[in-house]
This record gives sequence, structure tokens and C-alpha cells, in this order.
Amino acid sequence: MKKNTFKNKTVVVTGGTGSVGSEIVRQLLRTNVRQVRIFSRDEHKQHELKHEIGGDKRVRFLIGDVRDKERMDFAFKGVDICFHAAALKHLPMCEYNPFEAVKTNIIGTQNVIEVAIRNNVEKVLAISTDKAADPASVLGASKLMMERLVTAANATVGKTRTRFASVRFGNVLNSRGSVVPIWHKQLEAGKNITVTDPSATRFLMEISDAAGLVFQALDVMRGGEIFVLKMKPAARIIDLAKEFLKKHPKGAKRKIDIIGLRPGEKLHEVLMTEDESGHAVEIKGMFVILPQSADPHSMPKLDYKKAKRAPRGAYKSN
Repeated sequence: MKKNTFKNKTVVVTGGTGSVGSEIVRQLLRTNVRQVRIFSRDEHKQHELKHEIGGDKRVRFLIGDVRDKERMDFAFKGVDICFHAAALKHLPMCEYNPFEAVKTNIIGTQNVIEVAIRNNVEKVLAISTDKAADPASVLGASKLMMERLVTAANATVGKTRTRFASVRFGNVLNSRGSVVPIWHKQLEAGKNITVTDPSATRFLMEISDAAGLVFQALDVMRGGEIFVLKMKPAARIIDLAKEFLKKHPKGAKRKIDIIGLRPGEKLHEVLMTEDESGHAVEIKGMFVILPQSADPHSMPKLDYKKAKRAPRGAYKSN
């Protein structure tokens, strides 16, 4: 990130106690930020993070839900930058409770947009997922709608300074609900570890890399873009599972059980579709999907130094 990006800035992180949100908070506290507001609905996670961070006087812990616009409006008073990481993000839970995903991922995002414009926030960067590209699940569809809302918001800001963009990346290793913590729990319980399909592939990244992409995107965003990290080569989940068993002290006595893909789950993930690549550019470390608007004159001017046209084709894990 640029040295003075956060100098004397007030930053709010929705979903600030989640895996990516809390890492954003940790990295923010290494800068000269003026204040960090952690906005989330889980008081226990806030309690744990407060003990981890200690007594940093720049931090404010705010209990609230993005579904509650009035509460969020109060939390956004005097804010310069918002990282919007709050979401329902577990695929099976969203499949079984689709309207709950709508209320958080779609309506909650529209609430963020409206209170950000109302409070003249400078930048809002929303955290998306590879599942939003050519979605096959409720989670993916709700995240795609989130991206579209964020992009379209740039045409409705009026005279305010507020600009919106999204960042999209693959599976985050060791995040809550990801495969590695699940495998640890399965071995500790004396069970075999599970893999959905032996052919399944995924893009994988560390939590710190995910936060790094977020800060990089914030530095260069103009408004309306979707930033896609150029990730390390994708891996077969079964290969990751075999390596995990080799390294774990209890792995030698256990096997891999194949359980089948879950409803809405893809065999291979897509970070950028072929159609999106047709209006994307390539910059250092990232692809930038440029917005397509019914009224292009209402959108911010997008000019990236040393950018080149992205290669045409889907960016897929296989």
C-alpha cells in the first residue's frame, strides 16, 4: 500500500471480525491511520479480537448488522474509507437459506452504498469471491448482484466524493469454514478427512495475500472496477489433502473419503469469465474488469498507466 494512504483517515471495516476483515484491521493498525471502526454483529468475535489487539486507542468496536441501515448510518459518521467485508459466505448455508443471503449480501450492500453516499465517504471497496463469476449457487448469485450494485453506485453519487469498487479472489486458506481447519477437526476427532471430488480444483491464497490485494486495489481504484488477483496456479483439492495427511502427526492412520460436490458447488472455479475478459485490462499483479454502464458518461474516467488489454478467455482453476 502507499505510505500515506491512511494518514489521519477514519476507516470502517464491515465484517471486521471475519477472517479477511480482521486481517485488514491488523494491517491497518500498522499504518498511521487515525481511527479504525470494527463493525460486525458477533459480540464474541469482537471480544476475542479486542483481547488480541490490546489497548490500541485508535480502535472502536461497534456491534451492528449491515441489514440495519440506521445503525450503520451512525457508524459511518466521519468515515473516509470503508472496507465492506460483511457477508453470508458459506455455500451450503446460503443454499438452504437463500433469502438470508439476499438480505445480507444484496440488501446489506445497498445499505452500505446509501449510508456511504449520505456520509460522503471517500472510497468503498467491497470484498467479493470467485463464485460471483458465472455463478452456480445462491452465494455466487448474491455476490454477483453485490458487485453489480457496487459498480452501478458510481453513477448515482451526485456531487459527493464517494467512489465504489470490488475485489474478487479465490479460496482463502485457514479462513473460518475453509477446508484446512475442517480437516484439523476431523483428524482430532479420530475421523478420516473429506474431499468433495478428486478432480475438483481451486485457487488458493493466504489471508495476508487477500488483505494485500485489497489494499493494492484501494490505492489504484477510480470507481466501478472489479479487481482480480493474478493468483498462484490452482491446485487439486485432493492433492492438498494428501499433503496435509503427510504433514499432520495423526495423518498416517487416516484416509481421504470422497463425499461428492455439495449443492451449488462447482468442480472448477472461475475468477474472470471470457465475456468479462473482453472489457478487462492487465496491470501489475491484477486484472481489472472495467465497468459496462448503460450510461457511460455518468461513470468515473478510468485511466491506468502501463495497463494492457487482458488476454481473451476465462481465468479458470482448471
